Amino acid sequence: MQYRKFGRTGWQVSDIGYGMWGMGGWSGSNDDESLASLQRAVDLGCNFFDTAFVYGNGRSENLLGQLVRANRDKKIYTATKIPPKNMQYPTLPEYALEDCYPPEHIEEFLHKSLKNAGLESFDLLQIHTWNDDWTNADGWSEMLDSLKKQGLIEACGISINRWEPWNGVKAVRSGKIDSVQVIYNIFDQNPEDELFPACREMDVAVIARVPFDEGTLTGTLTKETTFPADDWRSGYFTPENLIPSVERADALKPIVPESSTLAEMALRFILSNETVSTIIPGMRKLKNVEANIAASDQGKLADELLAELKNHAWIRKPAPWSD
Repeated sequence: MQYRKFGRTGWQVSDIGYGMWGMGGWSGSNDDESLASLQRAVDLGCNFFDTAFVYGNGRSENLLGQLVRANRDKKIYTATKIPPKNMQYPTLPEYALEDCYPPEHIEEFLHKSLKNAGLESFDLLQIHTWNDDWTNADGWSEMLDSLKKQGLIEACGISINRWEPWNGVKAVRSGKIDSVQVIYNIFDQNPEDELFPACREMDVAVIARVPFDEGTLTGTLTKETTFPADDWRSGYFTPENLIPSVERADALKPIVPESSTLAEMALRFILSNETVSTIIPGMRKLKNVEANIAASDQGKLADELLAELKNHAWIRKPAPWSD
């Protein structure tokens, strides 16, 4: 496992972290299997784990707390997210800051998350949705500063709405946040344009989420793939999205390096960008933990392949099915 500096916090975090959404709210999740996978990740050197209150309404946070208590001799960086007060995802331009993140709401839900996890503090607290027009308001940032002073969190950040990497540049340049979480993968390369340069300038950490495009870039989906009705992906992978996603993933398969996989290439594409602090693939099974973490030591891709992958960028805009 390789490690990188987490922005101005100075933390040394594993460049392959762990996204805990699937084990909190996706169909087929089994807590025993999840805990075994989480522990295997720790044993292999993973030390950054990302969850949120809404991932099973505390279920995922509870699993993270169990993991921390089972590994008291290791430093595990814990990250969670505060849901918007109106519980609307994503944040739309017309939503006021007071409707989503009034100071008292941030404080209330931090304490709920701490209770879910059975922890006294989190290393990173993130605002789960974001509108960059909120940047100059003081209430949210003053509350986060207060929570730091109380020792309840060490750092704070924002999670940027799907396919809106530009909608966080003001917050980064404001100096009010320590990290940004953004979708970044072979298809979604837009963060390289404005967001990543701002993060480098301000020494703000970058958490790359959705490295496999919700599963497309694993190469395992087909045009006939379906998901249970209670699985979030059943609404995301509508024919409008599934078919072009599979076609674009299939177009990548001929250029996967020999003795590699599409999933490994997807991770190594992200690892090739030094602005990224850590990647948080969702991993519910041991085999996926082991395969994804192995990509860390493989490192960056060859320059020629990276140049070719630039041609596979896909410009998308939010749609009703992409919430």
